[in-house]
Amino acid sequence: MSQEKPRVGHQVKAKILEIKGTCGWGHKVGQEIEVSCHDTAGTCGFLYHDMFPMLQMLQFGGSLPWGEASIVEVECPDRNNAVKVRLERVD
Repeated sequence: MSQEKPRVGHQVKAKILEIKGTCGWGHKVGQEIEVSCHDTAGTCGFLYHDMFPMLQMLQFGGSLPWGEASIVEVECPDRNNAVKVRLERVD
């Protein structure tokens, strides 16, 4: 039996902005997905691992003291095929 899980905190969307090389997981520039601390939404584990601290901050209402309060950009750890992602809290 499948139950839809309730969303906890704010909705966060991830958009693939840039790929330097080739993403082995298949992410494409322009791809948009809704991610959360409870749902990887099919993202690569390495990318999700690097997104998680910023994702957690956005999902639960936090912000950084620079830039836009609801947007951060992160990159995966693969320096040869770096995937750049914008995380945005949407309300």
